[in-house]
Amino acid sequence: MEKNVSRPSTPGAEDAREYLTFRLGTEEYGLNILNAQEIRGYDSVTKIANSPAFIKGVINMRGIIVPIIDMRIRFNLGEATYNEFTVVIILNIGERVIGMVVDAVSDVTSAPDEQVHPAPEFGTVLDTAYIDGIATVDERMIIIIDIEKLMTAEDMGLMDQAAA
Repeated sequence: MEKNVSRPSTPGAEDAREYLTFRLGTEEYGLNILNAQEIRGYDSVTKIANSPAFIKGVINMRGIIVPIIDMRIRFNLGEATYNEFTVVIILNIGERVIGMVVDAVSDVTSAPDEQVHPAPEFGTVLDTAYIDGIATVDERMIIIIDIEKLMTAEDMGLMDQAAA
């Protein structure tokens, strides 16, 4: 994935952060672009016995075994229907490479810090501990996730076993 994204020349752009935005159901989410390594189409995975439902399995990506997490299941949004828009975002989280299945990737968006507001304590399917905030960009509401905190959470600890 090309990471050389030009910065907007709008006032305050130097305080903006860039997010890779994606869809899960009707909601739009964003994650720090620096965590995204690559975007690829959804392909079959090798299932891992006794793993949680949100761990779809693993893939071999150029010699690296990568656990694949279905974010619709992880966020309790129901079973996903995989189609031509379904993609896997390959992430670098610390020393690990993890893939997450999403319904579609939207774009790369810059959001100035003043446009990112704290997440409410209610009405979200995701624990607010994993939400950095809600950004309003071009009349779109984007839920900004702390992907590192989410993927290293204790209940995600089985990923190490799945990747072993």
